[in-house]
Amino acid sequence: MKFGLARRGPSDVSRWDPFDEIRQTQEHLNQLFREVSPFGGWFEGKTRAPLMDIKEEDNDVIVTTDLPGIDKKDVEISVRDDVLEIHAECKKESESEKEGYVQKERTYSSFSRSAVLPSVVSDEGAKAKLENGVLTITLPKTKAEEKTKIMIE
Repeated sequence: MKFGLARRGPSDVSRWDPFDEIRQTQEHLNQLFREVSPFGGWFEGKTRAPLMDIKEEDNDVIVTTDLPGIDKKDVEISVRDDVLEIHAECKKESESEKEGYVQKERTYSSFSRSAVLPSVVSDEGAKAKLENGVLTITLPKTKAEEKTKIMIE
């Protein structure tokens, strides 16, 4: 018997699984990073950009995404063909003074997100609204140009 191939438990001998060791180490590292993460809610839950809901209605495509803590002046939205792009920045500054010490902190984060829309849309008549941290974009559909067939001579 080679050393390290069997693990003795409190009541029995079990087979050593090197992948189990890797999983346990990864879990310990994940817990460590969760405890010391300076990023707060943006990086929790393994999501680095907000998720999007895209819904197609009769004449519109409606896109909804959560942007908590972001001011509408810090959001840029653009549409080209059937691709929607959202870019947002979040800047925060805080200052506190205690016992003769001044503590200033600044945080900055940004993200860009693109999504292929289910239909070709027009930017004319498009509306965007940011209320209570929820961005709702309504894009009117355009009629797709009919394909023309070219006959071979």
